[in-house]
Amino acid sequence: MLKDNHGRNINYLRLAVTDKCNLRCFYCMPEEGLNWLSRDELMSYEELLRACTVMVNRGIDKIRITGGEPFVRKDIMKLLTGLSALSGLKDLSMTTNGVLTAPYVSEMKKLGIHNVNVSLDTLDENRFFTITLRDEFKKVMATLEELLRNDMNVKINAVVMAGKNTQDIAPMVELTKHLPVSVRFIEEMPFNGDGHVYSGLEWDHARILDEIRRHFPEIKKVADPANSTAYNYQVPGHKGGVGIIAAYSRTFCGTCNRIRVTPQGVLKNCLYDDGVLNIRDLMRAGQNDDALEQHLKTAFGTRAKDGWEAERLRIERNGIHESMATIGG
Repeated sequence: MLKDNHGRNINYLRLAVTDKCNLRCFYCMPEEGLNWLSRDELMSYEELLRACTVMVNRGIDKIRITGGEPFVRKDIMKLLTGLSALSGLKDLSMTTNGVLTAPYVSEMKKLGIHNVNVSLDTLDENRFFTITLRDEFKKVMATLEELLRNDMNVKINAVVMAGKNTQDIAPMVELTKHLPVSVRFIEEMPFNGDGHVYSGLEWDHARILDEIRRHFPEIKKVADPANSTAYNYQVPGHKGGVGIIAAYSRTFCGTCNRIRVTPQGVLKNCLYDDGVLNIRDLMRAGQNDDALEQHLKTAFGTRAKDGWEAERLRIERNGIHESMATIGG
């Protein structure tokens, strides 16, 4: 088992395969989009598979594919097929916005992909357009239906934004009454790519819970799985559950078991750091697998204590303000 310099186990990789997305959610990227990575800047599928093989051999047993939007990248199923065959990998999962996903669901199931997170911030079609600047709500809902029809374990990730979608909190919880989904409300994070610095957070995890309790006073706390980033709850009688992720408050850092790799191969020990190693560059420089393993071990030994320390160090070094689309958030 891999461990960091604070004694935390590391067994979970979030792998971003592209920075591109077919939505323009304002909290993720500027309206005009980003300066997209060129094909050469992206890790190739062969490089992605090699990097994952090295990490799985050292103890990573869960990989979640993210973006951008993973299904925007051409031939994504080729990579998923390769990853699904890795010996030692126990869980291959996906995070998607659902726009292009529905046609691939049955094939994903055949590969053993059972856990899919769908990013969906509202159940109102007009607000969906306001948030995403794209008229794709019906496609996302069709994906949700297809995932459930195939008995996938579905989590809906909803970023809670003051003045944008707080009226959706109760309807999203109501969704769990009849559907076996987990709706997870996420604190908004300072990764919109426009340089805006957050001085605080109006809708933190405590306020989100207060709003849920206002509509569902009977909601109860349930046990949180090991290394969970969410505080988990359930309304008695509902088929699904509710989670609240304190992504900005960063209350779960003490048990964090995850690392991230960006589309250009940058290893991030924390969502909030500025990267500690470029795996792509090491591979292209001819480093063998043993050397890559040693670089990874060294990198894991420099992890910040928590997200607040990681963010402070990043800003002190270069003041980077990233878009969530570029780091697989």
